[in-house]
Amino acid sequence: MQKPPRRPLKRYIRTPKIDFFIEIATYIESIQLKSGAIPSNEDGSHDPWDHIESIMGLSFANKLDSSKLAFQWLIENQNIDGSWHAKYDDLKSIERNKPTHFAPYIAVAALHFYKISSDKKFLKKLWPTIESAINFSTNLQISNGTIPWSIDSEGLIEEDYLLTGSSSILKSIECGLAISKLLNNHKNIGKWLKCYELLSDAIKNPSGKFDLLKDRKRFSMDWYYPILSGCLNNDEKSFYIQKVFKDFYIEDIGIKCVVEEPWVTVAETSEFIISLVGCGDENTARRLLFDVFNISDQNGIPYMGWQYEENIFWPEEKPSWTSAALIIAADTVLNYSDASDLFIKNQSILY
Repeated sequence: MQKPPRRPLKRYIRTPKIDFFIEIATYIESIQLKSGAIPSNEDGSHDPWDHIESIMGLSFANKLDSSKLAFQWLIENQNIDGSWHAKYDDLKSIERNKPTHFAPYIAVAALHFYKISSDKKFLKKLWPTIESAINFSTNLQISNGTIPWSIDSEGLIEEDYLLTGSSSILKSIECGLAISKLLNNHKNIGKWLKCYELLSDAIKNPSGKFDLLKDRKRFSMDWYYPILSGCLNNDEKSFYIQKVFKDFYIEDIGIKCVVEEPWVTVAETSEFIISLVGCGDENTARRLLFDVFNISDQNGIPYMGWQYEENIFWPEEKPSWTSAALIIAADTVLNYSDASDLFIKNQSILY
């Protein structure tokens, strides 16, 4: 008979005050480098998507100077085609392919920053970087609406199309459209809207279009990222939610990263929490939020995950982007900031 999963010690039974999450953001700030880079791995390296996610953790806590420094890193290290490389050691690129979902994600963090700060002057400063980043990805769209996942180090298209990455791109375009309207800059709106519509249709009708070289259905994110894209109707969302609960949910702990491993991760659980709120299930989202709080150290800083057969936090690292994902999920559920609706409402129709 299979043993039931072992759960981390439950420490949180009441809703934490906002100061709890500000302390988590302070942890993110404490590992930021002088250049503005926010390391996301134990070796001090980072990828731009994780860096951008961490910016939102800083902005939530009104650590706006640190957010600006991190945005400045993006400005100064953007490639001429609008992209960023896959991985950096501070200012040095160490993996030179260019993932297409990394670049436009800056629009999400920029809009998040604006919703919290109301700093339109800084948004204008970011605009050329945002515009170039979104165009890098949208210019690669093919006729069926999909966008290749990366450009390799030789400048060649890596011809696979990721459902998760595409979902992130779609949300990024949505935020880019919102910023265009905020800044009264309509140059790209027609082009981006066309790209948005084609990519939306591909995500809503994914068969034969995504993950052609590698079956990624074993990953939980492939089953909730389409919800985060913002283009699904209620029935489509329900299909994905049911799949996650069936194959990846571990009661009282959270969401597994991959179906075959006894490993619940904070980031995947946090993103799924946001998806639940987007489906109108705030009660379940709140319950999962309280469960995932327990995968943390004594100061509330989240570990990457919990290995429930070995009964250990694993690995013992505490990535910056994991902290940021938990902050964003908590804000989505508990409505602490003016950016709490960022991932659950279509931002392009709010402005």
